[in-house]
This record gives sequence, C-alpha cells and structure tokens, in this order.
Amino acid sequence: MSRTDRGSRVIAAPPAAVYAALLDRESVETWLPPDGMRGSVERWDPRPGGGFRMVLTYLDPADGLGKTSDATDVVEVVFADLVPARRVVQRAVFEADDPRYAGTMTMTWHLAAVRGGTEVSVTAEDVPPGIDRTAHEAGIASSLANLSSYVEAARPGTPQPGR
Repeated sequence: MSRTDRGSRVIAAPPAAVYAALLDRESVETWLPPDGMRGSVERWDPRPGGGFRMVLTYLDPADGLGKTSDATDVVEVVFADLVPARRVVQRAVFEADDPRYAGTMTMTWHLAAVRGGTEVSVTAEDVPPGIDRTAHEAGIASSLANLSSYVEAARPGTPQPGR
C-alpha cells in the first residue's frame, strides 16, 4: 500500500523566486536539510531527466537515525518534470540496505501565486514504509520553513549563492 505525506506554506515571494531556489544547487544545500541535519550536493544537473545526489548528515549522529549509515541519508534525485514558476517533480531513491527504505518516492512541489506571495505545496507519494510519517511531515515543514527564510531574505539587487 502506498503512502502520501504532505506539507504546505505561503512564502512571501513571487513563484519565480521560489522556483529559482528549487533549482539552484547552493540554495538547495542551504534550505532543503531539515532541522538537525546539514546537506551537501555531490552532483547537480537541473533539467528534466537530470538530477542530483545529496548527502544529508545528522548533526547529532548519536541518535543513529540515518538510512544509509547511522549518521547519514544519501538520496539520488531525478528531476521528472520542471514547469517554471509552477511545479517541480522529483523522483527520490534512498541508498539503504534496509528494504523498508527501498523504492522510488515522488516529491511534487506545486507553486501557486496567492495574495502575499506563493503557496508551496509538497506532496510525497509512495513514501517508503521505513520513513515515519510524523517525522517526515515535520521534515517537510522544516524544509519549507527554511525555504521561506531563504527566499524571503533575498532582496532585489542582492546576489544569491550560485547565481
């Protein structure tokens, strides 16, 4: 049985600015890791059929929560669909020996212009059963909060990392 997890947030920025942060390597390294983690992108190809490999490291490895090792989650992501300022669809596979983390999870980032900015809705489909729903939805909410802080901090004329 497949599972779907969700999250959403309104970000005080136009859809084009949010979309740009979804497709910029240094931006993704900054905002995607949820609280308690840091991230490093090892490969980056932001086009349909391209993708990235990210290593997420737990800041407190004593918890032993990692999927790939006690302290890390390694994920291979393919950009399945990119619609500028509207949608980013990613197919994510975790590197893990534990079969509870096997499979391809589809993450869809929907962007909709709303009064005051952009509503960003994230839908994660076919979530592997080893991923706790409550922790995953908290992680999505944390990443969305980070994305909001990152994009809203940008000021016109201020260069962003990777641009």
